[in-house]
Amino acid sequence: MKIDAEKIIAGDEKTVAKAISLVENSRGEAFDLLRELYLKTELAYLLGVTGPPGGGKSTLVEKIVSRWVDSGERVAVIAIDPSSEFSGGALLGDRIRMGRIATHPDVFIRSMATRGYLGGLNPAIFDTVLVLSAAGYNRIVIETVGVGQNEIDIVSLADTTLVVTVPEAGDEIQSFKAGLMEAGDLFVLNKSDHATAHKMELILKQMIDLARSDDSGWKIPLIKTVATEEDGIGELIEKIAEHKGYLKESNQELDNKKKVMKNHLIHLLEEGLRNKYIEPLLKDEDFSTSLDDVIERKKDPYTRVSEWLSDFGEGV
Repeated sequence: MKIDAEKIIAGDEKTVAKAISLVENSRGEAFDLLRELYLKTELAYLLGVTGPPGGGKSTLVEKIVSRWVDSGERVAVIAIDPSSEFSGGALLGDRIRMGRIATHPDVFIRSMATRGYLGGLNPAIFDTVLVLSAAGYNRIVIETVGVGQNEIDIVSLADTTLVVTVPEAGDEIQSFKAGLMEAGDLFVLNKSDHATAHKMELILKQMIDLARSDDSGWKIPLIKTVATEEDGIGELIEKIAEHKGYLKESNQELDNKKKVMKNHLIHLLEEGLRNKYIEPLLKDEDFSTSLDDVIERKKDPYTRVSEWLSDFGEGV
């Protein structure tokens, strides 16, 4: 499917949607388009929003995006939904729980599945950010479900990462992965009108202090919100803007870009090697025979893999 890069750059929404579908489903076909877009595009500011289910992340995203578009920004939202191992599709609808922004002309909303990509981050997510940036969306929000390793990998793309929790999270907060606590640039205690909010606030402050020591000058804030009432949203918007400014004033912005691009290059290499060498091998009769030999202890797995790697090297 041939897609006109200039239509994307002009902001044509239907073409943008087709390009993202191509990026997700026909990776090889998308590369010519992505090459052209990358050389013409500065990536947009990226806000990652993560935290346990039921924390009100989508409501918070709606409020943040509403404020941004009211001030003249064009915003895209990528909602990362659980993957179906069998269908590879996103289980949640594109525009559920997004309220008035769902039909706003300056807002583009897209659900993406993680697709169970081995090694964590699906490289299509970065490429979707590239397409949306090329289309003129100068702020992009990535919202994840849950707090597992996949979510940590996804928000590692972000310039600013927002970690959202609620008082009733209870013991669940103790199971937060250390990587998530370290990834957070801002923490939000949503539903802060709950009776146990103060107790959770103290726990969170202690966890933030223990999890991350940032000597670069950024003091990680904890913002209390009641998203449904818009309480605390103004302060949250201000803190996001402060962190965006901090990134520009320090060397952190360039360091982040290098880290993100290094990871993307690695993912592209892994994807290419898998498509060129591993997938054909898995379909080859030699793999099936070798599997039987290893199970029957005629061969050991380490030697067999070394032999395959040597064969791959001869084909490079």
